[in-house]
Amino acid sequence: MNQTALAENSTSNADALDFDAIVIGGGISGMYQLYRLRELGLKVRVLETGTGVGGTWYWNRYPGARFDSESYSYGYSFSKELLDEWDWSESFSGQPEIERYCNLVADKFDLRKDIQFSARVTAAHYDEGACCWAVTLADGTTYRARFIVSAIGLLSTPTMPKFDGIEDFKGPWTHTGLWPKEGIDYAGKRVAVVGTGASGVQAIQEISKTAKHLTVFQRRPNWCTPLHNRPIPKDEMEDIRSRYPEIFQRCLETAACFIHTVDLRGTFEVTEEERNAFWESLYAGQGFGIWQGNFRDMLIDREANRLMSDFVADKIRERVTDPKTADMLIPKDHGFGTRRVPQETKYYEVYNRDNVKLVSMLEEPVERITETGIRTSAQDYEFDVIIYATGFDAVTGAFDKIDIQGKGGARLKEKWSGGPRTFVGVMVDDFPNMFMIMGPHAALGNNPRSIEYNVDWISRLIGHASDNGVRQAEAPAKAVAEWHSFVSEKAEGLLSNEIDSWMTGINLNVEGKQTRTIVRYSGTAPEYREKCEAVAASGYEDLNMD
Repeated sequence: MNQTALAENSTSNADALDFDAIVIGGGISGMYQLYRLRELGLKVRVLETGTGVGGTWYWNRYPGARFDSESYSYGYSFSKELLDEWDWSESFSGQPEIERYCNLVADKFDLRKDIQFSARVTAAHYDEGACCWAVTLADGTTYRARFIVSAIGLLSTPTMPKFDGIEDFKGPWTHTGLWPKEGIDYAGKRVAVVGTGASGVQAIQEISKTAKHLTVFQRRPNWCTPLHNRPIPKDEMEDIRSRYPEIFQRCLETAACFIHTVDLRGTFEVTEEERNAFWESLYAGQGFGIWQGNFRDMLIDREANRLMSDFVADKIRERVTDPKTADMLIPKDHGFGTRRVPQETKYYEVYNRDNVKLVSMLEEPVERITETGIRTSAQDYEFDVIIYATGFDAVTGAFDKIDIQGKGGARLKEKWSGGPRTFVGVMVDDFPNMFMIMGPHAALGNNPRSIEYNVDWISRLIGHASDNGVRQAEAPAKAVAEWHSFVSEKAEGLLSNEIDSWMTGINLNVEGKQTRTIVRYSGTAPEYREKCEAVAASGYEDLNMD
């Protein structure tokens, strides 16, 4: 078929479509994808499960929820007008401010008119004859679109622990990732928090301040380091605003898009005195500097990692009064930085309070949830409120919740049963015209920086397809296999890939996720973008464009 006939055929089929593109999710990713696709003149609909925009920052409204990337490095960079208008109040802003920011963006760019709220996507099936997707909602509504883009997030599917009796508890209970808008009254109450990951650490810090008594149930501890949050005065915000170009350029240049990046020195290339002084400065610094800005061998050399772990362990012992409790809070199963490092504000000091008790679920397993609290192997605990900070079915979990079927009825969940495989973290073979923002094996880190790049790349590809009458764009199996080999190569030698965590595909509360797989790209963001740009520069010759 010649190009003119192809274009005419595409136009004819487009008449039967509801939209040119459907974006699933109305968070940071989905809003920006909508903005970019509208610039192309496409008819777009965003389908969002919640009743408001924000994604992560809509759902995670638990006490203490906040950025662990510097606020001014996390917001959108695409609009100077937006950058000039918005002031961040803290170095690491809290959820209420972040949600206000997301709402400002939605209003400023008039995004809501193309967002359908309370719209949970349950299925997406590819129609090979029409080269389009049929997307079905929980209420049975079905829309047809040439392209679909998933903006569903890495950590957006909360998981509950496998405890019997969870529904039996008579008091208020919730997962941190599903915190009710009306809030939970825990002041003066007996409260249990189950889990000590990033969300648990943030919630525990706040709940301990007003709870009558707080009992923390910990399966295994994490290495936590000080956030050192503080207000941003007006004059400092003006200075930050004047430096936005260099701040975002810095994020483009660093390994994981943070303002922090790896120190080029090795742990053993300096004296012990210099090493300890450097670590002290990192521990006193803000945010992820101690994780992302440490010695270059800290995450690949076992002895270097042991020394760093010992340094942080000593800090925990200094801050926790009771030696036994301090020992319970020091990880024994992984070294510092080999799992995501929760950032904290006086977290360890919480355990010096008379109204706080720490229970190790390894020493005292939970047997069941009762009507009045939690029963362990040692005793029955009575609570007024139970909070589950038990994390998420990460990376692939949100995809698994949707019945996604591609060519020949291929099911994405089955295709990824042995671990995800993608092309540049954006496309999957047998699933034409489907794109993923921050999909498996895309560059992670300071996520909005990577989100903006993924969205721009996807938008350029969709624009190229639309301009050239392409009805079907697909990553061939060969390209997916080559990308998987590259991702596997980048994972070699990293201590973190020897550890059970969401970053290695492990979730003990999810069936079939008890075996480590490669679910993330472990190379640098600049190298990732270089690979993606080469694909675009070739005219997308790696893809099948029909």
